[in-house]
Amino acid sequence: MRSVYTCLTEAHDHRLILLAAGICIVGVYGSFSVAAHAARSEGRAAWIWGAASVVASGCTAWATHMVALLAFRPGMDAGFEPTLTALSLLVAVGGIGISIGLAIGQRDRIRRFAAGLALGASVAALHYLGEASYLVTGSVTWDPVLVAVSLAVSLLLFGTALLVAGERRRPWRRAAAPLLLAGIAILHVGGMAAMTLVFDPERPLPPQAVAPEAIGPVVAGVSLALLTLAMVGLRLTLSARAQARRDQERLRELANLAVEGLAVCDGEMIKTANRSLERLSGLAAGALDGRRLSDLLPGLAVTALPEREEREAELVGADGQRVPVRVVRSEVPLGSGLQTVLAIRDQRERLRTESRMRILAYSDALTGLPNRARFHDLLAGHAEACGAGNRAFAVLALDLDRFKLVNDTLGHGLGDVLLRKTARRLTAALGPRDVVARLGGDEFAVLQVAPTGPEAVQALATRIIELVGRPFLIEGQLVNVGASVGAALAPADGLTPGDLLRNADLALYKAKADGKGAFRRFDPALESRVQARRSLEADLRRAIVLQEFELHYQPLVDARSGRITAAEALVRWRHPERGLISPADFIPLAEETGLIGPLGQWVLRTACAQAARWPARIRVAVNLSPVQFRDLRLAETVKAALAASGLAADRLELEITEGVLLADEERTLATLTRLRAAGVGISMDDFGTGYSSLSYLRRFPFDKIKVDQSFVRQLPGDAESATIVRAIITLGTCLGMTITVEGVETAEQFAFTAASGCDQVQGYHVSRPLPVAEFLSFVDAHEAA
Repeated sequence: MRSVYTCLTEAHDHRLILLAAGICIVGVYGSFSVAAHAARSEGRAAWIWGAASVVASGCTAWATHMVALLAFRPGMDAGFEPTLTALSLLVAVGGIGISIGLAIGQRDRIRRFAAGLALGASVAALHYLGEASYLVTGSVTWDPVLVAVSLAVSLLLFGTALLVAGERRRPWRRAAAPLLLAGIAILHVGGMAAMTLVFDPERPLPPQAVAPEAIGPVVAGVSLALLTLAMVGLRLTLSARAQARRDQERLRELANLAVEGLAVCDGEMIKTANRSLERLSGLAAGALDGRRLSDLLPGLAVTALPEREEREAELVGADGQRVPVRVVRSEVPLGSGLQTVLAIRDQRERLRTESRMRILAYSDALTGLPNRARFHDLLAGHAEACGAGNRAFAVLALDLDRFKLVNDTLGHGLGDVLLRKTARRLTAALGPRDVVARLGGDEFAVLQVAPTGPEAVQALATRIIELVGRPFLIEGQLVNVGASVGAALAPADGLTPGDLLRNADLALYKAKADGKGAFRRFDPALESRVQARRSLEADLRRAIVLQEFELHYQPLVDARSGRITAAEALVRWRHPERGLISPADFIPLAEETGLIGPLGQWVLRTACAQAARWPARIRVAVNLSPVQFRDLRLAETVKAALAASGLAADRLELEITEGVLLADEERTLATLTRLRAAGVGISMDDFGTGYSSLSYLRRFPFDKIKVDQSFVRQLPGDAESATIVRAIITLGTCLGMTITVEGVETAEQFAFTAASGCDQVQGYHVSRPLPVAEFLSFVDAHEAA
């Protein structure tokens, strides 16, 4: 340590030592500035500036070393060996070029450190080649320990310098130049201190030795070139900084146009932020500049965030409120290098929208109750828990009785109000853990959680029926509906959501079939009945395609003359396995499934075609289902059947029931008017069994009234039935309508109705319904008699 101190204080010219330090500082600064400009340049310019930086770095090391040698005072004649002196310069330039080439673009810290060791080795080679070129009148010896220590320390400093030069943090990068200076200084001072000179007049300087006075101008020229390079580097640095400021300002202006929050960062430090991010954070303009990202986005390692890959995070606002955001990191070239730009998107509106979408996806828009999808999910969760051994649960299916009538007569608006009020009543009927959902239309379902047994399920169903059965006051009108309820218990009646809902629906179907306003629990026997119904429906569809139907005709006779004046067409289904099936067994099913349309058209076309071959005085009557009557094309369908068959329009009667008139009076009147205009007769069937409003007879264009057979069965013995039949006959006669009495089965009933003034009689007393061939034979026989 003493030799180092002595070397510095006594063996050197302090002025030249300061000059060497200045040359080193200026050269290193100039080299780094030119290297930075090379990194900003592209193409050929980058190569030229890079080469200039390498040459400047080598010359800096060489000039520093040579001036330090010139500052050395050995106390004897000294000089420089020219070949080694020149070789030391070439080694410096080449070695530094190779090491910098190894370090450029390296993200791996170990490789950068290795490149720094290579740089230190090249500078060390320069130093010891330079000392080897230093000739004195005597001999030179070396302290190997001091040489080794100076080499080890300087190489560590060189490696660390290139290691920090490639770091993203600016304070670390700024430490690179001082570390290089320290490495060069330690290498020179340690090497010089390790050298011991012994004067020996017997060993004069060789003749090729160059005197220090001669080498001085060369070193001065190199130093002057380095000073010039440093000025150029300063100019380039100032220009780059100005350009960076302009780029940053332009980037800020562009960023302020963005809706998303943007932050330009240097490592973990925010350099600048746009207005959107300032508004999002609630901070004043410029308040984010200089803050750490960890203060704004705690828990998010931005430097480890993959580029252009979104991450969920929380932004801490000025008031401490946490705002959900999404963060995307990008690397943007700006100024002297890449800058980290963070795009921060406010997620509050998206989360609110997603929440609303979830509510809409799982809620009924009309009532606000859970919808079918949500109810199915709830059932699945309870089914899984039940299967794991937890408590049982029940599913109740219900719909409103007479709801369709309310919709048809009062309108869909009032129907919607009724559904909302029903939903509130159902909610009020439930326990705190139970759930009610609207499945669609007037169908609701209830999940009863952990009932104590079937009695608890029945008690809930009874409460629902009682609440829904109370009158509803809607826009000043009292509306009366009811509810039918079916239930299935898990696990006794099924465990999967599909099975439970299906079984509850089967029980509901049974409740409605038993008179509505009732409760039924699932019974396995219901399954067989449903299967039978499904089988019958499949057979019915096939029968329509294969035309397995036939028409039978029941004669209508004149009550006075006894002559056959008309016949009612009655459809029969001749099943290939079950034989002849009554209309009572398949017509309701056809109406429910929508098959009544094609079936009714077949009946109308066939009846017209067959009646066209009858005696001209005999008319044919065809029943129309209410479902058929709702078809706006009914009048055109009838006209087409008449035209295809050639049957005169006045020989066709269409029979409708009073239920048709309740659906839509205006549309019904329009359809009946078009039919009457075509010449077709209109008959009101089953008169007296429905509402029997006299206004119907006055308003609608009926030609005939058919007295229902329920009033005829007790004739002539039942006085009340006799009075009703006479009243209907008298009413129809006064209105100028033809009166037909159905269901006449005895001679006494025939005599009574004929004496009461009816026009036509129909029933088994005259004839049962007959196939068309038998009917024609019956007509011939009747005429012959």
